[in-house]
Amino acid sequence: MNYFVRRPWDLSQKHITEESIFHNKQERRDFLKSIGVIAGAGLSASLLGCQKATLEEIDAAGEVEEGKKNYPFDRNDKFEYGRAETARRDAVEFTNFYEFSTSKEVYQYVDQFEPTPWKFSVEGLCRNPMTFDLDDLYGQFTLEERAYRHRCVETWAMCVPWTGFPMSDLLAKVDPLPAAKYVQMETFSNADQAPTQKYDEYPWPYSESITIEEAMNPLALMTTGIYGKPLPKQHGAPVRLVIPWKYGFKSIKSIVRIKLTDKQPTTFWNSLNPNEYGFQANVEPEVPHPRWSQATEWMLGTRERFNTIKYNGYGDYVASLY
Repeated sequence: MNYFVRRPWDLSQKHITEESIFHNKQERRDFLKSIGVIAGAGLSASLLGCQKATLEEIDAAGEVEEGKKNYPFDRNDKFEYGRAETARRDAVEFTNFYEFSTSKEVYQYVDQFEPTPWKFSVEGLCRNPMTFDLDDLYGQFTLEERAYRHRCVETWAMCVPWTGFPMSDLLAKVDPLPAAKYVQMETFSNADQAPTQKYDEYPWPYSESITIEEAMNPLALMTTGIYGKPLPKQHGAPVRLVIPWKYGFKSIKSIVRIKLTDKQPTTFWNSLNPNEYGFQANVEPEVPHPRWSQATEWMLGTRERFNTIKYNGYGDYVASLY
């Protein structure tokens, strides 16, 4: 007899679409509308009809207007991929953002997400707690484009040009107290816009944390754009963190709150399954995931396979932290 053991990220049986609905396009469309998964008629009709979406449709689904006038920013030539850049379509079509879907085609489910206007707070153990909006980010910080490798714990990887500014610049504004040891981050909570947040199997809202030393490292990037444009919704609009030497789940999306604390916080995936999603989560080829090897990685689009490099190749920047 075969048994199915539900993993933390699998939906419970009550959330699985009935077969009769799945095979009927109109019923499937009505069902998805009823649970708030789709809103845009043109895009959804194409996708639900099993036609491959065009890049224009994908762009339209995730597009964010706010900040467009500021792009593109100059690229910092100090950072190089060491391999070919990932095609933009491959990067925007294949993403993780569990608030919207457990599939990779998150762009299909972000219609109702409204990432502007947006504010996020920085508080806790600091002398000058502050709240920032998007105008503050573009007006108070020096943004640049960086060519970063990105490695998912699931072994897929991509090379993409992020736009942002060092997290250390943000923390300098609030002036952390000596007692601050960790930087805790939290994403938005709005089940009306993010369908999966209706499911109580997950400890919403999504949260992540890094040490204050990691946050002050020049590689840690508060990110507002990708490929010379504002972040699309499926990539964590309007502001996310990118930490290229760690597995991707540490790079929290759509941030609304940052808190400096003296105690190690509970984080989303680590609380669900600490054996598979460690708190530190540095890219480490010699430390296998319990269900697969981390010794190699494959690139989105080309599926070319490379040997995984410790710290994702950024050891010169971060090895001294450990």
